[in-house]
Amino acid sequence: MKVTTDSAEAVEPERYEFNEFPAYHFEIDRRDFAKLLGAGILILLVARNASAQESRNRRGGDRPAAINAWLHLGESGGVTVFTGKTEVGQNIRTLLAQAVAEELPIPFESIRLVMADTDLTPYDAGTFGSRSTPDMAPQLRRAAAATRETLLDLAAAHFDCPRSELSLTATGVVRTASGATATFADLTNGSQLTLEIPEDLALKSAPDWKISGTSVPKVDGRFFVTGRHLFTSDLTLPNLLHGKILRGPALKATLTDADTQAAESLPGVTVIRDGDFLGVTAPSVHLAERAIAAIEATWSRQTQPSNSELFALLRKDAPPRPAGPEPGEDETRHDRTYTIAYIATAPLEPRAAVAEWVEGKLTVWTGTQRPFGVRRELAETFHLPEDRVRVIVPDTGSGYGGKHTGEAAVEAARLAKNAGRPVKIVWTRSEEFTWAYFRPAGVIDITSTVRKDGRITGWAFDNFNSGRSGLRSPYDVTGQREDFHPSPAAPLRQGSYRALASAANTFARERHVDDLARSVSMDPLAFRLKNLTEQRMRAVLEAAAEAFAWGRQLADGRGAGLACGTEKGSFVATCAEVAVDRATGSVKILRTVTAFECGAVVNPEHLKNQIEGCLVMGLGGALFEEILFKDGVIGTDSFATYRVPKFRDTPPMEIILLDRKDLPSAGAGETPIIAIAPAIGNAILAATGRALDTLPMALQELQS
Repeated sequence: MKVTTDSAEAVEPERYEFNEFPAYHFEIDRRDFAKLLGAGILILLVARNASAQESRNRRGGDRPAAINAWLHLGESGGVTVFTGKTEVGQNIRTLLAQAVAEELPIPFESIRLVMADTDLTPYDAGTFGSRSTPDMAPQLRRAAAATRETLLDLAAAHFDCPRSELSLTATGVVRTASGATATFADLTNGSQLTLEIPEDLALKSAPDWKISGTSVPKVDGRFFVTGRHLFTSDLTLPNLLHGKILRGPALKATLTDADTQAAESLPGVTVIRDGDFLGVTAPSVHLAERAIAAIEATWSRQTQPSNSELFALLRKDAPPRPAGPEPGEDETRHDRTYTIAYIATAPLEPRAAVAEWVEGKLTVWTGTQRPFGVRRELAETFHLPEDRVRVIVPDTGSGYGGKHTGEAAVEAARLAKNAGRPVKIVWTRSEEFTWAYFRPAGVIDITSTVRKDGRITGWAFDNFNSGRSGLRSPYDVTGQREDFHPSPAAPLRQGSYRALASAANTFARERHVDDLARSVSMDPLAFRLKNLTEQRMRAVLEAAAEAFAWGRQLADGRGAGLACGTEKGSFVATCAEVAVDRATGSVKILRTVTAFECGAVVNPEHLKNQIEGCLVMGLGGALFEEILFKDGVIGTDSFATYRVPKFRDTPPMEIILLDRKDLPSAGAGETPIIAIAPAIGNAILAATGRALDTLPMALQELQS
């Protein structure tokens, strides 16, 4: 969907997918047009400034003030909580339930969350940017605290006693002295609380937490590990059909002609053609696949670039850059270029959707991180008011920033509209690797100057295409310059990825800092600490280095490296030890130690899980993952050709949490990924003396 921003910071530039037009353009059906008009005139306005709305929401605006928009009390006990956030494996359901239980002192098990249903939950921009913990958790805490205070006021009036004599239970309020009880229904007369949440409501501080701050087990954890829990790709409805879409032989190929006779002769198969859209429905997935394979299509193709041209393309038409810093007395200048390949989010569950039309209203179940954004996309594509579209997000098999758009939802909806029955689409792994968007590739130039005493004196940092997140250096350099340069010639579809461009920018910066340390014969840890006054960054560096036993002597062929960074309000430092086989160029990660600080920790065990997941994901981007393409064809379209970390690649990982109960909780789903790649690169440098400045690292260069 094409959007504009209301400020330079409204949406990070690497969220390229926010600036896309819908994948398909369907003309409004004449009968539907007549229904919409009825006896009068309908003017349908579809919001285009999606980024502005999402930016306002991230700042806390445009939210319902009434308690019952966020929380409902059950007449016989229990609390239902409503949030537009989605569960994509980060276990936010548990954390948000902890937030409610902290302020509304009823059993944690009595809390049920309704998530990401555009008909039931308040508007939410989406589950991205590590905003669930610092933004949604306080919002639900306020709703819970307002409920607590209101119930105690109602109970004090009901019993005609001071509030100090009352306490909340799972089903109501009890008067401590007499044991008399009143249910929630008794106090509210069966109605939900419609009072507004006070702006100045006091919330419990982290040192006083009883539920938050503890490792509460994952809600419904047993259902996930036993397979009982249902994801979008597991859903079914009565009379369900299965759909498949005809894809081109290459990116940007245009369908010019199609012979569908053989497909239409198959039992139960229907073919739908609408402009460039061509799909089939069938009683089974197998039959739908046969039908697509039977279509004889003719395509118009245009010549497209290949891997070998990528980094030159990203620099193409870039404006002239200011001159970098010049060395003064006792200073040396260092120029280095770093390159970042396209990589895929590679979620465990590919895109999937089930769509159903009932009396002109469209309901779609789909795995997305932006249910309200997908609702807007569907409304625009099918020329509907948004209140005639409902998007429901079942728990989704990972997203990593890669599921912000609604391609599968639109495709299932178009097929269901024609079929008059619900239709389910599940993308294949090849479709996910080819037609989803990728983490942006990039070229990063750094020019720096450093004094012989180890003080960085000049810094110029230019990022081409990959993005602005993490661009600003945390090191103390007077007059540092960092610029981001968009690349209109970028050849592949690109968009959000875990931590956005912060992983690329941190890799380049932290690799360069190690080179500077070596140039003045300083220990990399001491060099960083000499150039850092940010106390939170120093704290994670020192904690990781101490646990790692930084500085100890290693055997030949082994090396230790470290890196640090900050993103989304949290801080990370990672140390890595590697062994390098110079004969084969193979690298084995022997162990890692990561220190992480994100303010007050809400759930320590689940936070460690998040960090470990980030480290494994970052390891893949460091050593293996790369999208290969030639003339519009993606060559890495399966896990057989696209290498991700395996169990044998995963080292022992020690996690150290710095629990800052004096600071607000920040999000933790992204930042831990940013330091693992440069830590590995710096460890390889220490082991071999070879600087690898590409992601993924060109390990073949290590061969003797």
